[in-house]
Amino acid sequence: MGSKTTIKDVAERAGVSSATVSNVMNDKGKVSESTRKTVLKAVEALNYRPNASAQRRLQKGTRSSIGLVVKEIHNPYFADVTVGVQKKAEEEGYEIMLSSSEGRRETERGIVELFVEKDVDGIIINPLLDREADLSHLFELKRRNIPFVLLEEVHGLKASLVDIDNVEAAQELTTYLIDRGHEDIIHFSGPEYSMHSEERVQGFRRTFFESGLVYSEDYVVRAGAHLRDGYETGMTYFQETDRADWPTAVTCYNDLVAIGLLRALRELEVSVPEEVSVAGFDNIEICEYAPVPLTTIGVPTEEMGQTAVEVLLRHIESEGDHTPEVVNLEPKMTVRASTAPAPTTVKA
Repeated sequence: MGSKTTIKDVAERAGVSSATVSNVMNDKGKVSESTRKTVLKAVEALNYRPNASAQRRLQKGTRSSIGLVVKEIHNPYFADVTVGVQKKAEEEGYEIMLSSSEGRRETERGIVELFVEKDVDGIIINPLLDREADLSHLFELKRRNIPFVLLEEVHGLKASLVDIDNVEAAQELTTYLIDRGHEDIIHFSGPEYSMHSEERVQGFRRTFFESGLVYSEDYVVRAGAHLRDGYETGMTYFQETDRADWPTAVTCYNDLVAIGLLRALRELEVSVPEEVSVAGFDNIEICEYAPVPLTTIGVPTEEMGQTAVEVLLRHIESEGDHTPEVVNLEPKMTVRASTAPAPTTVKA
């Protein structure tokens, strides 16, 4: 059985954009009569049928849309996820409504409520999660059977999820350093509102226990998610810690924190990786161009966005309740110049 015809297939056959096909199907926008006929012929030839939600919108004269809620609009990680969502949504004839909570719980709630009021077909959400978070707006989506997909797991909520195994990925990164002789490793953890932060701490901690190395909660230093967080935490930690007690390696919640740390170490005249190895998480584009190219665990962000749309559309098009799907994508380790064997290993 062949794959379902998409709006992109129609656009390619008609030699127009997906937006033009959508305008013809919705009877909106300025489209010449000749173009309209060409598109309709392609629709007929390919036997293209909009999904059930799109059919309802055609009857109402409105466009199909997906709401996307991210945590930080300026973070390259979320920018790459958004690109993936946008690409796949356009292929399927959906518009994207994008908004960012900027780390504020009430803002996230308001965005979700606004999207519901705007009658979007479904929502993709990277939720803010901490011990104080009120997640009733997500449970309300579930209660009302409004299609949504999470990009970070909410414990206790059975919902579709697209993510990576952050615990396993953090273990892979920490194991890589231990295998190269590092025993004095610390972790600059992420913000409290991120379940990913807690999962990466869990993976870091578990690696120590499984390797038989001594572990202390002092090995986890709360940093944040931004360049400034890595820089300021790095300056404070390495200035206030006796040089004899410095770690030989630091893993970071994400690449932004790691790059901020690289700057701090440079200003403190600490050699990377000769004295301290530094590793990040996400593999954003800037890693390759940092003053010391950054070793990191890569998250397939564009694929994540595209997959989230695919899962959401299956949810939208299903009749009745939709069985939640959990999709774990594969992270990839990328080794660059910011890590090396531990100094004691080199000297041995």
